[in-house]
Amino acid sequence: MSSAHSRSARKVVITCAVTGGIHTPSMSEHLPASPGEIAEAALGAAEAGAAIVHLHTRDPKDGRPSQDPEHFAPILTEVSAHSDAVINITTGGSPHMSVEERMRPATEFRPELASLNMGSMNFGLYPMLDRFKEFAHDWEREHLERSRDLVFKNTFADIERILGIGAENGTRFEFECYDISHLNNLAHFQARGLADGPLFVQSVFGLLGGIGAHPEDLAHMRRTADRLLGDSYEWSILGAGRHQIPLATIGAAQGSHVRVGLEDSLWLGPGELARTNAEQVSRIRTVLEALNLEVATPDEAREILGLKGRDKVGF
Repeated sequence: MSSAHSRSARKVVITCAVTGGIHTPSMSEHLPASPGEIAEAALGAAEAGAAIVHLHTRDPKDGRPSQDPEHFAPILTEVSAHSDAVINITTGGSPHMSVEERMRPATEFRPELASLNMGSMNFGLYPMLDRFKEFAHDWEREHLERSRDLVFKNTFADIERILGIGAENGTRFEFECYDISHLNNLAHFQARGLADGPLFVQSVFGLLGGIGAHPEDLAHMRRTADRLLGDSYEWSILGAGRHQIPLATIGAAQGSHVRVGLEDSLWLGPGELARTNAEQVSRIRTVLEALNLEVATPDEAREILGLKGRDKVGF
């Protein structure tokens, strides 16, 4: 069982992933794309109660996902200057990028926290072509169509390399686990001493190619994590699309932390686009408070996850 279950304080860490690399600008006018928009979205999410802001960037010219450190730099400067939120830099980037490209920002900026997908997987985005028909940029349709024949690559060698960079820089990881096999992979690296606790396990539900989004899928992930990782992990829930708030609610009631944000879902409710990331943070915060759970501050999140502190980063 996660060590979060046994803490008397029972603080719940809210992560907000503000833009991501899955959705495209034509899907929602509210999706942050420029560095200024992404920074503003992160600060709004932090003010609403997110202890962690999970950052991707986009090319401001056309909104395509980018791992160029030059696109990250102004966002990191702005967010760190006006908030004490934990900044989590993606190593996922986009499934269409090479591992080397995806690693660049976390390597250069040495954040407190970075994401790490725990295995290679099929990553099907193409069903969104059934919902979205008109695109402002040619790359958007291609981005979705190409996912019919796409493997998001993170081999054991890739993961080992990223873990080594994290150890060298004092960066800990949000271990994104899209399926049961990813939990087994994480247990493997823990047994080898390359991933140590408290492990921050982000269970991801509802992406085509990974585990589904039924409550039984969530229960299966939790049982497996408890069996493999014992009390050495902190559990968090990420539900894609319309599953975001329902699965986060189920998880929180069972002892998890939660993740929301426009990376994971463009929606606030049925047929209603979220105008800001802060709206989604406020929605899940309302749920947590209704469950009599306390929302963790950034410094409480640092303590729970064993982070090195904001004064030890490279930005």
